[in-house]
Amino acid sequence: MLRRFLENHFKLAEHNTNVRTEVIAGITTFLTMAYIIFVNPSILSETGMDYGAVFVATCLAAALGCLIMGLWANYPIALAPGMGLNAFFTYGVVMGMGYTWEAALGAVFLSGVTFFLLSIFKVREWIINSIPHSLRLGIAAGIGLFLAMIALQNAGIVVDNPATLVSLGTIAQPSAIYALVGFFAIAALSHLRVTGAVMIGILGVSIVAMILGHNEYGGIVSMPPSIAPTFLAMDVVGALDVAMISVIFAFLFVDLFDTSGTLIGVAQRGGLLDKQGKLPRLKNALMADSTASMTGAVLGTSTTTSYIESASGIAAGGRTGLTAVVVAILFLVSLFFAPLAGSIPAYATAGALLYVAVLMAGSLAHANWDDVTDAAPVLIAALAMPLTFSIAEGIALGFISYVAIKALSGRFSDLNPAVVVLAILFLLKYLFLD
Repeated sequence: MLRRFLENHFKLAEHNTNVRTEVIAGITTFLTMAYIIFVNPSILSETGMDYGAVFVATCLAAALGCLIMGLWANYPIALAPGMGLNAFFTYGVVMGMGYTWEAALGAVFLSGVTFFLLSIFKVREWIINSIPHSLRLGIAAGIGLFLAMIALQNAGIVVDNPATLVSLGTIAQPSAIYALVGFFAIAALSHLRVTGAVMIGILGVSIVAMILGHNEYGGIVSMPPSIAPTFLAMDVVGALDVAMISVIFAFLFVDLFDTSGTLIGVAQRGGLLDKQGKLPRLKNALMADSTASMTGAVLGTSTTTSYIESASGIAAGGRTGLTAVVVAILFLVSLFFAPLAGSIPAYATAGALLYVAVLMAGSLAHANWDDVTDAAPVLIAALAMPLTFSIAEGIALGFISYVAIKALSGRFSDLNPAVVVLAILFLLKYLFLD
């Protein structure tokens, strides 16, 4: 009876798949993205948020997001709190701009609401088509460089210097060695196409550190911690501050393009696009993503978004939402591994952050370096994020530089009203609000 329900609801035969294949695909996807269970609490807890509560919120937000995507949109796309967005939440909004983590959660919630409305009224297509391709590349690469800076800083490889701003730390210290070994191992395992390479690297470094006495063993299994410290703790009123508009926009902007790019890219790889090259039920998929972001903020975590790691499940044969449902179940099971997550040191996740940074920075290869009016804004947006320690500032400077350079070069045909308006608004913010 269960098999019949799965067949009818997910249309397995229509997608030329079966329950066994979908389960294997779900396990594969989970293994490639399970590192977020360790990394997200490690990053967000630096804001003062309770580590255990963030761990639970991470697992629940991922599980709910996957369930909504699988049961409603029927796509093998998994969701979880996004890398880059969690770093911006901690280091940009809370530690950089001085807002409380409650207000930052409020901003995440408002960006999710905005994303939801954009999906309902089909404004998403207009926004995406209005933003130049070069700026999207610069923003993606900038987030990667931002993650790289955080990883190197957490490992003590890059340290502050009053004369030169930054300089090389002590490479011989354990944290730096473990981070680099973890990064090297993850990169090599990924090249060898080992499933779960990132998680293997994180756990491997943590175990070796325990054996050598550089890390404490906290256990493996227990009942889930309380989510009370972060549940419904978001401060929506605090997020309505004028200066937070750019933060809400940054959360929305990055999630919008990250989700759209992931959905199209993964669907294309899995042959899920229609004859016109469009994604059926795109509206459902986008609404599932935005709903997951709102729910995640309520639970107590940064923006929940679609994961490009879903491509691993596609490669394993996943074609329907049953794959995402399997991922959801595995995230729920992970709730009982809180002691293991608490035993993961920051330097163990630093190698994973650096690896994700490499993947994201790869978008620079697709920039049009032969056209300086395209290349210059790409570089400005990419460099501004790590150097200002803010994704929002990188987006703003990217827009301003793009419009200024194109206009001064007489390339008015490359500009559209949306980009010009956004650039002006960002410029006014710097002139009158900073």
